[in-house]
Amino acid sequence: MIHRLSTLFVRTLRDDPAEAEVPSHRLLVRAGYIRRAAPGGYTWLPLGMRVLQRVEAIVREEMNAIGAQEVHFPALLPREPYDASGRWTDYGPNLFRLQDRRGVDYLLGPTHEEMFTLLVKDLYSSYKDLPVWLYQIQTKYRDEARPRAGLLRGREFVMKDSYSFDVDDDGLQRSYDAHRAAYVRIFARLGLEVVIVKAMSGAMGGSMSEEFLSPCESGEDTFVRCSACDYRANTEAVRVGAPAASDPAAIAAAVVHDTPGTPTIQSLVDLLNARTELSRAGTPWAAADTLKNVMVMLQYPDGRREPLAIGVPGDRDVDMKRLEAAVSPAEVAPFGDTDFAAHPGLVKGYIGPSALGTASSTGIRYLLDPRVVPGSAWVTGANVQGRHVVNLVCNRDFTGDGVIDVADVREGDACPMCGSPLRIERGIEMGHVFQLGRKYAEVLGLSVLDEKGKQRVVTMGSYGVGVSRAVAAIAETSHDALGLRWPRNVAPMDVHVVIAGKPGDETATTAEALAAELSRAGLQVLLDDRAGVSPGVRFKDAELLGMPVIVIAGRGVANGVLEVRDRLTGTTTEVAIAEAPQRVLALARGVA
Repeated sequence: MIHRLSTLFVRTLRDDPAEAEVPSHRLLVRAGYIRRAAPGGYTWLPLGMRVLQRVEAIVREEMNAIGAQEVHFPALLPREPYDASGRWTDYGPNLFRLQDRRGVDYLLGPTHEEMFTLLVKDLYSSYKDLPVWLYQIQTKYRDEARPRAGLLRGREFVMKDSYSFDVDDDGLQRSYDAHRAAYVRIFARLGLEVVIVKAMSGAMGGSMSEEFLSPCESGEDTFVRCSACDYRANTEAVRVGAPAASDPAAIAAAVVHDTPGTPTIQSLVDLLNARTELSRAGTPWAAADTLKNVMVMLQYPDGRREPLAIGVPGDRDVDMKRLEAAVSPAEVAPFGDTDFAAHPGLVKGYIGPSALGTASSTGIRYLLDPRVVPGSAWVTGANVQGRHVVNLVCNRDFTGDGVIDVADVREGDACPMCGSPLRIERGIEMGHVFQLGRKYAEVLGLSVLDEKGKQRVVTMGSYGVGVSRAVAAIAETSHDALGLRWPRNVAPMDVHVVIAGKPGDETATTAEALAAELSRAGLQVLLDDRAGVSPGVRFKDAELLGMPVIVIAGRGVANGVLEVRDRLTGTTTEVAIAEAPQRVLALARGVA
């Protein structure tokens, strides 16, 4: 089919939109694929719709190929199932809540575990009905506090979510493996490199969880890769190997020292090394010898607030994304002046375990980094202005209420599997697979009769692919300084034919004839037949729009040649007009 730029509903822009922060956002808007409708919401224009539909088609084909069956739920959902699962509250402000004219509560679906569970419960009651795999491709809604980066983090997005239902854990593993393999094929067909990493389940719940991340500097997810083994994990899911506990018998008693003017770790280390009576022969004090106690306030969806203290080695900081993942569904807020006023035993800059104790005695929960093991000695605050305590030993002089692994992960940290250095990279989350287990089936009453006639709670898996996000991720990784470079499998058109002359002249008739022949051969052709638009603008638009093959009918037509550009490799060749159809067909089909 021939699509003419003279009538296509598109306008390209010369300048980047002011709010655009990442390449995909800039280019998709400039090239006329999307337009901003509201913060975090975008209108899909015809070219954008074609890309989105091609991504959907690939996802749908691979899901159908493993035997999954497509359904479609409404986006407007009743409150009751989400109350039963606890997520009406747990989702907190990320949930769009509304009421109908009768005052009945509804929500705009952020994800559909509850609805799929109830659907299977309604229709199936025997183990003979299982396994069953259901999926949908549908718009989801989440009230992001800071929508940004165009399609990468919006309030409205298209997602493929699928769910498996099995009688036992062995069946769940088979379902999980089948979906995981389908995702590998989906992303390969989309032309996206992905890294599969261990992940946190978060508000979804369940046990095993993995993310499919597309490595990209503008990605919001940070992950680690081991330099030696195959360990890979989202930084939120990295688990530090704890050192062995030691015997505190050889460590001197804890002593409090005057340390004026040392509210920071570095100022404290400098003073320790400068004071003769505190210096250590041959082993200078370092930040890693100090224990930093970080105060935060947890805010739960039901309105509760809880103070939390986190003890980490002084050479580390608390990674707020890791902390938020660990305490979900609570949100993390700063511990402000009013909070300190409510806990007068805490002295800013000099907080130590003696003021924290245990939650039962102080009302403050105190969690320790895995590196703070029994028998380890620390320099830490003495809860008095200008004073610190030396040789405070874990489990001898203080204890915590538990362990929390939320310190920042750094390049070169030891791999928890083999001890080799870790590399840190950034990526875009493209897919997430969960072994949900029986969480939703139990609360919503989904069970079947097994072969012995006994009720068996069904076990579930949940599997998501960001369909609209895939469009942005492909654009993010498939562009150059001139514009987009769509992979063949998702490009809105196969070839872009540019008339570089005037309507009705030899360049135009040659281009029209080529476009017609390519269309008869089954290609989708974009023909730039606009009148009153300079050749320079047409050339720039062709590069910006990013079709895999560009053909220019220009001055060379007089000499019997056309200019053929492979947008994916950047190569340009002159091809005889008679040979152009076969040459373009081969390029468009990726066999040249």
